Amino acid sequence: MRRRRAPLLAACLALVALHPACASAASEAQVAQSPVADQGSSYRYRSVITSVMPRAAGLSVQVLQFADRLLLVNHTGRTVTIYGYEGEPYARVLADGTTELNVRSPAYFLNKTFYGDVSVPPQADAKAPPRWQLLDRTASLEWHDHRIHYTSPAVPPQVKDRGKRTLIFDWKIPIEVGSQPGAVRGQLFWVPESSSVSVAAIAVGAAIVLAGLAFVALVRRRRRGEGGAGPAQNGAEAKREAW
Repeated sequence: MRRRRAPLLAACLALVALHPACASAASEAQVAQSPVADQGSSYRYRSVITSVMPRAAGLSVQVLQFADRLLLVNHTGRTVTIYGYEGEPYARVLADGTTELNVRSPAYFLNKTFYGDVSVPPQADAKAPPRWQLLDRTASLEWHDHRIHYTSPAVPPQVKDRGKRTLIFDWKIPIEVGSQPGAVRGQLFWVPESSSVSVAAIAVGAAIVLAGLAFVALVRRRRRGEGGAGPAQNGAEAKREAW
């Protein structure tokens, strides 16, 4: 049986490789690279969404990893377009779930790293007609958007007291749902060190509780074992040993 599988698998792979439609799809998928290969967001920042307009059933947007990137999911039955830093179409999620990137958009290159510290090639032209390339067919887009985070390792000048929650700036990302223009709006905050300590303290506390429960379960098992190995206990003793 194993000897027959190998030639069959090889033949199937050969057919896939030779089929023009498959080859074309593979070629398209390789052109547009994922814009989330690098992560650099610090827990000192929090980017929060305050509104998504227009309101559309099936459209959701959320911030991932404090202020690192955005995730947009489109189940509206309409095309959702995200616009770049110069007002050009940067990406779109089609009604059928196909996600495409405009490889002529400067944002296509700038969004490859968290800080946007890349050289934008000459072929990037915000005024040129879009050249759409397939990214995937997940009905979603995950991307670094430099409008939602602070693109420098230095402490923002707005932060006068590092121990105080501070608004860094308001942000806005233009989108379009079908033919309706709109925007995703939000705010970026500096979060003091004490907030991270609180999270750590909660995690430690939860670990202690779990360890205590495990210890109780262990003691119960041992006492049940001792009770089964020795003489039968009377009713009063059994009640006294019960948890």
